[in-house]
Amino acid sequence: MRLTRQTNYAMRILMYCAANTDRLSRIPEIAAAYSVSELFLFKILQPLVEHGLVETVRGRNGGVRLGRPAEQINLFDVVRVTEESFAMAECFENDAAECPLIDSCALNSALREALNAFFAVLARYTIADMVAARPNVRHLLGIDMLEQRAPAA
Repeated sequence: MRLTRQTNYAMRILMYCAANTDRLSRIPEIAAAYSVSELFLFKILQPLVEHGLVETVRGRNGGVRLGRPAEQINLFDVVRVTEESFAMAECFENDAAECPLIDSCALNSALREALNAFFAVLARYTIADMVAARPNVRHLLGIDMLEQRAPAA
């Protein structure tokens, strides 16, 4: 199974926000950190906001932040809201009625079991786990540099 680019960057947005808990994250900063367009990230942001994974704050000093603690957002939560289809084979889709084995297919059963195992592994890991796996993630994403440049309040 291959996850979409949208899911990949949705996880990256969440990881950025999790590493940047001291202040709101801004889409231009996240886009620069990952070398991706702001427009692309805005598109990805919508399902994350709709499902409470991210909150947006409007205004001049606005930005985005996690909608709940990083420890409470698992990778399966992200995949579930960003992927459109989990069809691993044609027989997972609506037009499977053409197959004579539709009601007793061992392949369909094996693929469904594999997909459920994939989901179970994703559910074991949180966004907090992904950030903790790289102790220097703030430096790698340029967050430390942003804080050094920010004027004191």
